[in-house]
Amino acid sequence: MYKLVIIDDEEKIVSGISLLFPWEEIGFEVAGTFTSARKALDFVKDTHVDVIMTDIEMSDMNGIDLSEKLLNDYPDIQIIFFSSYNKYEYFRAAIQNRVVDFLMKPIMYAQLLECFDRVRERLSGGIAEGNGQTGSGEIIQDIKKYLDAHYRDATLEEAAELVNLSSSYLSRLIKEKTGMNFRDLLLKTRMEKACLMIGDDRYKMYDIAYFVGYDNPKNFSRAFKAYYGKTPVEYRRDEVEQKI
Repeated sequence: MYKLVIIDDEEKIVSGISLLFPWEEIGFEVAGTFTSARKALDFVKDTHVDVIMTDIEMSDMNGIDLSEKLLNDYPDIQIIFFSSYNKYEYFRAAIQNRVVDFLMKPIMYAQLLECFDRVRERLSGGIAEGNGQTGSGEIIQDIKKYLDAHYRDATLEEAAELVNLSSSYLSRLIKEKTGMNFRDLLLKTRMEKACLMIGDDRYKMYDIAYFVGYDNPKNFSRAFKAYYGKTPVEYRRDEVEQKI
């Protein structure tokens, strides 16, 4: 079972993540929880750890500094960022420090499960051993991470700057490797995020529209229906009926 450490300077968040998610069912054991990044780093010095899931903005040491130290001293540890702040500089640091994923608070169950499916694949050798995930493959993964964190206002130009390529070259590379253009990938990401929120009846449709990048709820509804063949309201109704 893979060893996981969770870090956040708010105890209730650390406890919530560690206790409310069925870690052992997906092959992970919470080896330690910390409200101090420095104490977590001391723990890593004496204990084998496979994955560190850390907040970014913390008082004693921020997650970016922690990831730099881990990259230098423990390059095999898989790092996951989570934060309430969707800042471009955070995401850029995540890519530079080879962070596996960047999750936004509040962390949704489905997103966490998807994230740790990828982590488990990396740890089992599917990616960590370098099976095809070098060069252009890494660039595509970086772009997907960027879209996952910035789907509301992502642009091709900003993505190209992030990976140090021209917009035109990146556009061709994305098309070649995924069969979709940048706009298609962005739409796919937005629609998948919308589905996660639609499944939670705490969210109003206009809130979901704004959250995934649509200032006009009608435009969101049209885009969603064009993508899934049903309106967001119909999608939510069908989800409810399936659960009954």
